[in-house]
Amino acid sequence: MTDSLDRQRRRFMGATALGVAVAGLGTASAAPLPPSASDQKKTASRTGATSFARMKSVKAGVLEIGYAEDGPAGGPPVVLLHGWPYDIHSYVDVAPLLAAKGYRVIVPYLRGYGSTRFLSPDTPRNGQQSALAADVIALMDALKIDKAIVAGYDWGARTANIVAALWPERCKAMVSVSGYLIGSQALNRNPLPPKAELLWWYQFYFTTERGQAGYAKYTHDFARLIWEQASPKWQFDDATFQRSASAFDNPDHVAIAIDNYRWRLGLAPGERKYDDMEARLAKLPDIAVPTITMEGDANGAPHPDPATYAKRFTGRYEHRLISGGTGHNLPQEAPEAFAKAIVDVDRF
Repeated sequence: MTDSLDRQRRRFMGATALGVAVAGLGTASAAPLPPSASDQKKTASRTGATSFARMKSVKAGVLEIGYAEDGPAGGPPVVLLHGWPYDIHSYVDVAPLLAAKGYRVIVPYLRGYGSTRFLSPDTPRNGQQSALAADVIALMDALKIDKAIVAGYDWGARTANIVAALWPERCKAMVSVSGYLIGSQALNRNPLPPKAELLWWYQFYFTTERGQAGYAKYTHDFARLIWEQASPKWQFDDATFQRSASAFDNPDHVAIAIDNYRWRLGLAPGERKYDDMEARLAKLPDIAVPTITMEGDANGAPHPDPATYAKRFTGRYEHRLISGGTGHNLPQEAPEAFAKAIVDVDRF
């Protein structure tokens, strides 16, 4: 990327501070503690985890969903949702932090990732936003979870937004990186300023047959490039990337990723059974459940300004900016800050 393009991308980044130590997480029953000035200057550490306590699977809706689980079975449930092109290892440090505080942590592979599989070869490999949210509700039903805190970033944040908006009775609270991400095909017809469109280069690439073939041929290389652009200051190593990259070898990964971006632009039809949901989402419904939104100070991926979405959250609400060069994959880059947000929103 040229220096001029890099400067254009960085104009989209915020700059404020919030970092926390493990001791600052508190407990599920403790009174909320605002971040101190010293906390805001700290850089989040890592637990050093490379795997999860338990890996499981369950039939849920049209899928056999593979998921990681940590913490006591009777603890308050938390569902953590990953984005593209990432996987459940975005939460490999967050999960044990929350489990240590008594939470039951569920981290599913989205459709098209890891060990999650479609039950039937005839099911459309549909990546539209409402389908992913319906998967979460199906998972909660299969695990007999009546209500959970939902949290995510990227595709996972959009999915959490939809669960909170359409099924508020199933959502105790929410943590959402980059805020309010619900969209619609009609809204996506509106052109953006050129600098903003530039950040979506891969979406336009995916609209072409060349783009689909290129993503299929170079999936791992493509994902690594996105990681580097979306988190320019995150110094991840090869082992960290490879742990997530194996999830992209799912036989439906390319189809789901391509369909997701084509659907956004109205180039893929979606499924009729989701039409009513999409009609509700197209109205950009408010979210009333308690919410904390977050952003990193070095997020190189497309993301909205917090001022543009704050009014969408009508319940108790707080926004946090995370310093220290934190990029798009905020849970993996700043796990303590992310875990603290979940504990804090639970107390709202």
